[in-house]
Amino acid sequence: MSMRFTEIGQQLRAYRLESGLRAEEIAARLGVSRAALYRYEKGEVIKLDTVKRLAELLKISPLSLLGIGVEYYSRPIGYAERIRQVEETTDQILQLAGPLCYLTTSDSYDSTMAAVFDEVTEQAGDERIAMRSQTEQLMSILVARKRMYAMRRPGIIAMISVASVRNLLESGIASGIPTSERLRRICRDVAVKEIENIASLMETEPMGLQFGLIAGVEPSASFKILRARDRVSLAINPFRPDTHPAAYTGVAMITGADEAVAAHQRVAEANWRDALKGPAGAARLRQLINAAAVAA
Repeated sequence: MSMRFTEIGQQLRAYRLESGLRAEEIAARLGVSRAALYRYEKGEVIKLDTVKRLAELLKISPLSLLGIGVEYYSRPIGYAERIRQVEETTDQILQLAGPLCYLTTSDSYDSTMAAVFDEVTEQAGDERIAMRSQTEQLMSILVARKRMYAMRRPGIIAMISVASVRNLLESGIASGIPTSERLRRICRDVAVKEIENIASLMETEPMGLQFGLIAGVEPSASFKILRARDRVSLAINPFRPDTHPAAYTGVAMITGADEAVAAHQRVAEANWRDALKGPAGAARLRQLINAAAVAA
């Protein structure tokens, strides 16, 4: 039962970040102290009546807060926090998504993203304080994800596509966020370094980490399957890791439904069979890097 309360607390924190409400605002509307709300998030026993009131306040189904059914997140920060929680007990990650695998990106990726977010924040006017808070929260979540990965080293099978890599090399990371030309050049340089890093990983094939390059039809979905000892979670994510925390660009979904997991597993396996791997994949990535350099 304590584990169930821990899970409720984790999801409460994710949905709190998703809502954009401060902890003190939620606590005041519930008629409890902020300290009590934080205790709920840490797994303290919570009454079903309180769960119901929380769900109404956060505009979600009580079943979602209890971990039953499907979880939906329309803000990158809520989804990032929930994925961080799931990754804490994950043993294997199967990913079909975008041009990068966030957990294997460099420190330069994070520092450049922080610089991009800071630049956007400075231009936000009256929203500056709120945006800075959101940025700091998101970056702390991302740092925590990488720290956990370094400690636990879950196995990762990541598939990226030629089309998404080509777009990344052309525009750089954070391509959807307006930046100064100086920072845009840095974003392009970081993109090249990240793809070079993936090429090196494909050549060396370190234990527990495999990349596949999809050279055919661009996948129409971005998802990952996270397997732990006692559960499997499917996360369908429209948000790139470099999406601004305040953006509303889609709706992410997390579910443990067997049929959903099985259907996406089949798609992932089909793409993995046809993907370029090892030295062949690394060579193709370097071709893309060279082509982008010539075009620039």
